[in-house]
Order: sequence, then C-alpha cells, then structure tokens
Amino acid sequence: MKIVLFANTDWFLYNFKLSLAQALRARGDEVVLLSPPGEYGPRLRALGFRWEPLPVSRSGVNPLAELAVIQRITALYRALQPDLVHHFTIKCVIYGSFAARRTGVRGVVNSVTGLGFALLADTLKARLIRPVVLALYRLALRGTQVIFQNADNRDTLASHGVLADSGVQVIAGDGIDTAHFQPAAERSEAPVVLMMARLLHSKGIADFVTAAQRVRRQMPGVRFLLAGAPDPGNPESVSETELAAWRAAGEVEFLGQRSDVLALNQSASIVVLASTQGEGIPRALLEGAACGVPMVATDVPGCRDVVVPGETGLLVPPGAPAQLAEALLALLADAGLRRRMGAAARAHVEQCFADAVVIEQTCAVYQKALGAQA
Repeated sequence: MKIVLFANTDWFLYNFKLSLAQALRARGDEVVLLSPPGEYGPRLRALGFRWEPLPVSRSGVNPLAELAVIQRITALYRALQPDLVHHFTIKCVIYGSFAARRTGVRGVVNSVTGLGFALLADTLKARLIRPVVLALYRLALRGTQVIFQNADNRDTLASHGVLADSGVQVIAGDGIDTAHFQPAAERSEAPVVLMMARLLHSKGIADFVTAAQRVRRQMPGVRFLLAGAPDPGNPESVSETELAAWRAAGEVEFLGQRSDVLALNQSASIVVLASTQGEGIPRALLEGAACGVPMVATDVPGCRDVVVPGETGLLVPPGAPAQLAEALLALLADAGLRRRMGAAARAHVEQCFADAVVIEQTCAVYQKALGAQA
C-alpha cells in the first residue's frame, strides 16, 4: 500500500512523524513524505524515505496563489496514485483533502493537531476569517476520517457542524519515543525550570517571564530556560522589542530554537507550558514527562489531557502568573515531591502516549478510512 504523509514543514515530519513512517515501512507499506522544502527533507531522504518538496505558504492568502498550490498537490497525487493520504495542519488538511477528492484517493485521514489562530483568538482578524475557515473545514473533512488530539478540540468543531459527515477519532498526541526520551542517569541538583514553545503570546510567554521574576525573588538560584524562536508569520508572535526587554531583564535565558531537546529535558527540574488558548497534545510536556520530570501547566485543552493534577504535575489557571509562580515554588521546595511526580509522569507517558500506542491507534484509523472508501 502506498501512503502519503503531508505536513506544512519537513521539521514536523522529521520530529513528530518519523516513528510512524518507519513503522509503516516496516510492515511493508511504501511511504511518501510531502512538505515544503527545508533542511530536514534531505535528512528524511538519508533515512531511505521518498520525500517530495512542495511549497505551501503558511500565511499566504492570495486566492490565485492558493489555487495554484491546490493544483500542484492535485498533480502530485495524480502522479503518485496513493492508496491513502494523511494530512497534518490546517492548510494541508484542507488543500490535501480537496486534491484527494479530485484524484479519487481511496482513503483520506486528516489530523487536526490544534484549532489555531482563526478559531481560538479573539482579535478582529480572527473573527473575520473564522467563518471562512469553518466553511473550508466543512467541505474538506466531508467523507474523511478525522483525528483529534483531545476531546475539547473535537467538541469545538462538532459544535460548528463541521464533523457531521466525517469519521471522528481521538488519539492523544503524535507519540513519544520512550526509548529515546528517558530520565537522566544522574540529575543535577541545580534547580532548572524549562519551557519549550514558539514565542507566541498565546503560549503564555509573558506569564512565564513574570512567574520567573516572582520565583527568583525568593529563590534567586533557580534558572529559567525558554527554548523556542519567534514565528514572524504568526500574528501572535512576540515582537523583537518585547524579546529584547526580557533578555535585558535577565530573569529568563532565551535559548532560541534548539536541537538538543533530550539534554534540555534531562537537565530540567520542572517543565512548564503556560498556554492561554489551548493545545492539541503538547509535545513539550510529553518529552519532559518521558524524561521523568514533573509538569506545571495551565488548565486548558491539551495541557489538562497530559497533566494528572497532584500526581504527575500541577495545573494552574491560564493568564495567572502569580499562581504559576506559587506552583513552581511548591515543587522547587520539595525534591521528594518532584521525584514522585516525575516517576508518575514517566509511567503515564508509557501507558498513554508512547509511539507504539499512538501508531497502533493510527493504523486502525487507516483501516477505517480504506473501508469507508472501498
């Protein structure tokens, strides 16, 4: 069987979907990986996969240019003649589904990994484009199998009548390689609080900085690390002016985009995600939890699906940096509690979010998609 995995970056395919692609290849499927060009495409080819570059602008809105993208996807699907296509992220879901329908692809699976700016933000721009996005979703998802990472996102789209003609499944996340993400053999006693996120306001960057200031007044030896870069194509991206001011204040070490994700997580005492709008299933929390690190996160969709309050970490209200600081102080003051929560977090990932669990559930959806279209 020939299967296409189509995402909006080759980074996403390499970091989040490589285990799935390897599992499909191991069972005898021919796997084609499709994304805009980038540095990770050649890495995928070096691993023996067929990777095809396909330019797709994440923020482009010119109708003629976007129609041309759909035509290119359609031509590629017609040439590849896949048995099944699996799309990730909004443009790939919408454009890929239109192309698959035009070319008669037998099975179509769409992963809604998060609701995004148009459905979550409350700005004028978001409110203006929301009806268009919902209409496109309604057309694209019809007759396909749709995977959500949490029930909140599923229920939100269902409330808009988008899923009436779709098969719907909830699979918790993209899967974590628990053989790779393991607790450190020896953990440093120096307290480190780590947050990994794109530098978007909706990720709670400002709240994290404020919480760091509050904690360091009482525990000045705590290091606060933030790994991630701005996203200039996103309307919620932190500005360079804001970033410069935070760097000058010196409470948080801004590391930029990092590739040493394992080492960072193994060095952490606590991993944090301060999102204000919700997530799919936040990978940053899962990677830390798999390394045996307790979590502090906001009580929003996605985060609440990962953190078991009082067992694997703590949940705090979104947009409440004072309560975020209090939760961090409580964990930083109790090494035994951090160890117990970290061990429970690791066990929870192994049971619910490991690669093997997610891949088995995903392959079951593939069978439904092929059966539904047979």
